[in-house]
Amino acid sequence: MSEDHDGGYDLVVVANRLAVDAVHDEDTDDTGVSTDASGRRWRRSPGGLVTALAPIMRPADAAWIGWSGSASDSPTLEPFDAEDMHLVPVHLTADEVKLYYEGMSNGTLWPLYHDVIVPPEFHREWWDAYRKVNQRFADAAVETVAEGGSVWVHDYQLQLVPALIRSRRPDVKIGYFHHIPFPPVEIFTQLPWRKQVVDGLLGADVVGFQRDSDAGNFLRATRRLTDNTTKGDQVRVRTSRHLTEERYVRARAFPISISSEDFAAVAAKPEVRARAREIRRELGEPTTILLGVDRLDYTKGILHRLKAYGELLSDGLLKSADTVLVQVASPSRERVEHYKLLRDDVEQTVARINGDHGGIGSAPINYLHQSVGMEEMAALYLAADVALVTSLRDGMNLVAKEYVAAREDLGGALVLSEFTGAADELPQAFLVNPHDIDGLKAAIVRATRVEPAEGRRRMRAMRRRIMRHDVHRWADDFLGYLAMAAPGPRPTQEDS
Repeated sequence: MSEDHDGGYDLVVVANRLAVDAVHDEDTDDTGVSTDASGRRWRRSPGGLVTALAPIMRPADAAWIGWSGSASDSPTLEPFDAEDMHLVPVHLTADEVKLYYEGMSNGTLWPLYHDVIVPPEFHREWWDAYRKVNQRFADAAVETVAEGGSVWVHDYQLQLVPALIRSRRPDVKIGYFHHIPFPPVEIFTQLPWRKQVVDGLLGADVVGFQRDSDAGNFLRATRRLTDNTTKGDQVRVRTSRHLTEERYVRARAFPISISSEDFAAVAAKPEVRARAREIRRELGEPTTILLGVDRLDYTKGILHRLKAYGELLSDGLLKSADTVLVQVASPSRERVEHYKLLRDDVEQTVARINGDHGGIGSAPINYLHQSVGMEEMAALYLAADVALVTSLRDGMNLVAKEYVAAREDLGGALVLSEFTGAADELPQAFLVNPHDIDGLKAAIVRATRVEPAEGRRRMRAMRRRIMRHDVHRWADDFLGYLAMAAPGPRPTQEDS
């Protein structure tokens, strides 16, 4: 990345977070650590988005814009190179983190877009901070992208950015991908700033969603809230400057995936397979291991899963002597009140079930409130007879795809919520409505008792899909559509 880039970068990714995480002084592991010009240490983020885009960005003339994850009252980070990428930090103050990120993004938009599982809050000061931060991200993109280049904006924290970029740089192609669900118009219109959000997204040339239903919801919101017309997956947008001028926005599904071959390769390592056998021994060699892996979030249906499992033990359909549920619940947004309450509820439920059904030296639930590394996760997938993905609402859910990718042995079974994007792609899973506790219980029992031949047939079909439609194909598909967009000319000094 030593070339002169005074003219900007051909591809600019804009996401809430940078593609790297800061490595703190107390961390003595130097594996994969890069050092910037000021001596700060960074390691590539393990997130799926970084995994998807890093192979595209490294050989390209590309930059990544995002927040570093730390907050201060004065900007301290300049653009730097790490992990063979040019990284442009966006500064957030502590107040902005509270109002824009914890407030508007995760207290308003997240619950609203997930079917109001918990009530969203609407505060004008949150919206003001959201607009201000979105403008800062857009400014960084405008200054970073080359003339005629492409900008790819990601997710619900940055929905105003596409239009903000277009107002100053109509010469660039702008893509936006929405990683979470987009709600039905009857829910979306509760948002006081609904039209501003739709107008913000319509600044893009391509607006991508996880499911066809999400794209359909957005198109319906566009028809309801704007004067623009739609035909198929396209929106005809009249420009604000000259109503006789128009442009077209394509809104469609691009289901995200994982780096399937890479994850399968991790699961195939001899040490990972040995660890899977060790996990079964540590759990007492049960007949059946059930596995849940989630961020500790109210959208994931963890309490519904625990309720169903507890009832199966009480009913005698599963025996605590030979069945274990391993529940990994990664810490999430622990400063937000709803998440604090959820953790209390989950841990009290786990304790009650273990108290009712456990014995000395054994517990029907092994609960881990911690993050787990990739190799340990792969070992858990190999050890588990049944993976339980019971989300109440999920854009995609990559845990389901990781479990399938890991099972090269064609063993295991997947119980999957129909309210995940993954359900559209993995119909061979045991699909469930997690709100239907009796139906969830029946699906768990079916999965634990499936005939080996049927289980292999289901897993083979799911693996075929996952291995062919991986994260690299997702990125290629989206960028292929973006490449077909026709940007306008860059505005002259007279226009501005």
